[in-house]
Order: sequence, then structure tokens, then C-alpha cells
Amino acid sequence: MITVYDAVGGKLVARPEIGNLSSGGVWIDLLNPVEDEDKIIEQALGIEVPTRSEMREIEASNRFYTENGAYYMTSIIVHNSTQDVPLTAVITFILAGTRLVTVRYAEPRAFPLYVARAAKGDPACVSGPGIMIGLTEMLIEREADLIERVQDQVERMAPLVFGQNGAQHSRDRRLDLLLKTVGKEGDVTARAQESAMSIHRLLLYFANAVRERKDDKRIMARIESANHDITSLMESLRFLSSRTSFLLDATLGMISTEQNQIIKLFSVMAVMLMPPTLVASIYGMNFKYMPELAESWGYPLALILMFVSGLVPFLYFRKKGWL
Repeated sequence: MITVYDAVGGKLVARPEIGNLSSGGVWIDLLNPVEDEDKIIEQALGIEVPTRSEMREIEASNRFYTENGAYYMTSIIVHNSTQDVPLTAVITFILAGTRLVTVRYAEPRAFPLYVARAAKGDPACVSGPGIMIGLTEMLIEREADLIERVQDQVERMAPLVFGQNGAQHSRDRRLDLLLKTVGKEGDVTARAQESAMSIHRLLLYFANAVRERKDDKRIMARIESANHDITSLMESLRFLSSRTSFLLDATLGMISTEQNQIIKLFSVMAVMLMPPTLVASIYGMNFKYMPELAESWGYPLALILMFVSGLVPFLYFRKKGWL
């Protein structure tokens, strides 16, 4: 799908129809484009639109390059951040003259949010670089929201892992569930970290493109500000990554400790039951001459011996602190 936006009176307005792409159209957004739509853009603007497989290549030379006077920048972004498991996708920004062309196969909420903001008025939306920095700032804002959500979740998990504030009595402290939750948040953190690093590289190349194109200096100032923001997010993500790794190790340690306690309890119980079992085995023998069997006090005596022989190891283990 092709959507063309014009800058009218400092506002971003979507065209009802594609119309003539050779004139006007400050932003052309390609969402899940098919081959015919790629050819329309290529013929109208004289640029090459990368395919989905080309966008996914990880080499820097295939993500940031200049071709026929157009600057190509591909970045990994996180979307669906409000869901339990956010997704990652790649978006290509193409600066061709005064136009911006975006190629994407996902629908991150940052795009409609920016369109709604620019529709109310944004002086920078009259050029491709102005729209691109606006979109990038919105992507950074959405990523910051995701990081804050993960931080809140980690803050709630830490007391559960270590049994603080009475959490040891909570049913939510099932360690298998905590392990899954910590692992999920670690995965989200890794996705956000990958996206932040990718946006950081995009901003560096974007700044170089703006300098070469000699665009408005105000765009450069916004790029530097966005770069500071994404750098601070990367620092937060490094701390968050180390903390989730610590919680993951702590949870695994707690599980191992509980398993050891269970094995220890079974071992102690087996030792405690050995003397009573010995007594029961002796009186269960089928010898003809066993005086106690003929006495009325024989049965109570056997029970008392079994009880005492089990009680003595129990008291000894309690004194040693093994129980």
C-alpha cells in the first residue's frame, strides 16, 4: 500500500489518491508493498526500492549506503510494545531530494502517532529530513515507554525472587512461573537493546547525510538531541540486561536450593526410619523362641522401641540444624 503525504500550511496531509508522484509529496510511505508498487516508486523517483530480503541483511554496507544521490538507512525497531511479547521489524528510510520514502512490513504505532501529531502542525514536516527525524523521535519515545514497562516488571519480580516483604507466602512466588517471567523480560530487553543500537547507528549515518546534503541546521540539532536520548536508553538497557541476568541466575539458584532441601529431607527421613524398620524386621522374624512374642507387653514394647529409635535421630538432626 502506498500513502503519499503533502506538506500544506505546516501540516502533514495524506492524499486521498496517489496522484502524480513526480511533483509534490514530501513523504511516501510504503506499507507491505508488492512488486508493482515498488516499480511505481522506482520509475517516478529514479531510485531502487529494497526488497524485504535485502532489508533484513545485517551487513552495515547493505543497511547504510548512498545510491544515485539517495541515502538509504535501514533500522531494526520494536513494535507491539503494549503486548506481552513485543515484535521486531526492519524499516528502511530513503532520503531522495526533498522527499522521504519509508519501506516497512510492520505497523508500529509510532507512525500513526507521528502522523496525528504532524497533522496538527509541525514546521519541520515540509522536508524529508524533518519528517524522518520526527519519526525517529517517536520511535525513541515508544522504546522508552517499553523500557519503563520492563523496569516496572523487574521491580515487581525482585522481591518475589528473594522472598522479601512476605512474598514467600505468596502463591505468585512459584519459582517455575518466576523463571518464565524473568526469561520473557530478558528476551524483551534483548530486543529493545538490539533496536536501540540500530537506531543509534541510523542517527549517526543520518547526521552525516544531513551534513553532506547541507540541510537545515535545526534538523542536525534535533538529531544530536535524539542521539543523546538513545544513548541514555542504551545505558539503561545495559543495566536492565545485567539485572535480569542476575534475577535469572538467582531464580535458578533458588530452584536448585529448593531441590537440594527436598533431597535433604528425603535423606534425613530415610535415616530416621532405618532404626524403626530394623526393630520391626527383628520382631517380624519367624523364630520359634522369641520370649517377647509370648508376653502381653511384647507388642507395646515393640511400638515403643520403634518410636524411640525414630525419635532419637530426629532430635539429633534438629540439634545439628539439619532440619
